[in-house]
Amino acid sequence: MEFGRFRFARSRGLLALCLVLLWGSEFKAWAQQTSSPANTVPALPEAEPISQAAVGSARSTDSAKPTPRARSANPAANEGSTSLRLGPGDLLEVGVYNVPELATKARVGNSGDVYLPLIDYVHLGDLTVEEAQALIEKRLEDGGFIRNAHVTIFLDESASQGVTILGEISKPGIYPAIGERKLYDLISAAGGFTPSAGRKVSVIRQHSQTGPITVNLPRNLADDMNDNIEILPGDTITVPRAPIIYVVGDVGRPAGLLVDNGSLTVLQALALAGGTNRTAKMGGVRIIRKGPEGMIETRVPLKKMLEAKAPDITLQADDILFVPLSGARAAASTGLNAAISAAAGLAIIAAHP
Repeated sequence: MEFGRFRFARSRGLLALCLVLLWGSEFKAWAQQTSSPANTVPALPEAEPISQAAVGSARSTDSAKPTPRARSANPAANEGSTSLRLGPGDLLEVGVYNVPELATKARVGNSGDVYLPLIDYVHLGDLTVEEAQALIEKRLEDGGFIRNAHVTIFLDESASQGVTILGEISKPGIYPAIGERKLYDLISAAGGFTPSAGRKVSVIRQHSQTGPITVNLPRNLADDMNDNIEILPGDTITVPRAPIIYVVGDVGRPAGLLVDNGSLTVLQALALAGGTNRTAKMGGVRIIRKGPEGMIETRVPLKKMLEAKAPDITLQADDILFVPLSGARAAASTGLNAAISAAAGLAIIAAHP
């Protein structure tokens, strides 16, 4: 009897011990989950078995996958598709991945076509490098020559992507537009402005439907960098000749004055010409301007302007400011012809500084 009770008490003690251990493990797991939820790792789904055929297929796919396209050593070949477009005269180096027999060099013809092995002539004119690569890949695949073709194009010579600089520039011509180029960079590469250059520069975009971009540059380019716009391949930069205003007659230094930027008034022009002489007829000063019906004379109240009793007059391009000689009847009677002749002489001097 006592032995049976002992066995029953022993079994109850073991059961209680098991319950305590189970409850302790559950409490520990709950405490860890509550104290650090970020460290809880969700259970991963059970992976499916992979067959040997699937492994072989994956290996063959990886081996057939082409390597990433190499970037050209020419920075122009790595430009964005919006700025770099192929054109006549461009020398291309075309390669097909894993098919060295199709590697070739070809130059874009005047019609924009390029002859390539297997696919004959392909029109690549006005396409970007990326578009040209995609077109050649499609031609190779559609013709059944290569499956999953991978074509690379390196632009060795970019004859169509130059920038043309014309006008009053020291060394006009065509300059390469490799990489990011600014307006001031191209002007500097062309030797800078000539002494008779104006500062109202126009930029014509190659593929733009709008008009030219007009930029008013400062006399010293370093003073203002806001107008240093970006120049794209195929742009044409035109630097015009500065307008000329002629000051003739009884002045200190008769001259043809270049208005390279801004405007010029009567008093400013006289100051640049050395002012009027003591023998000048102040009441006979006039502006001679060419109109649609011939030469037009406009009297200038110079004396009142010097006394700040009359506003200064702004001159226009090719105006002639004539200051007659006081008391000279011959000069007064033939003043117009003399002024025009003097201005013509000054124009020749200004044209050949």
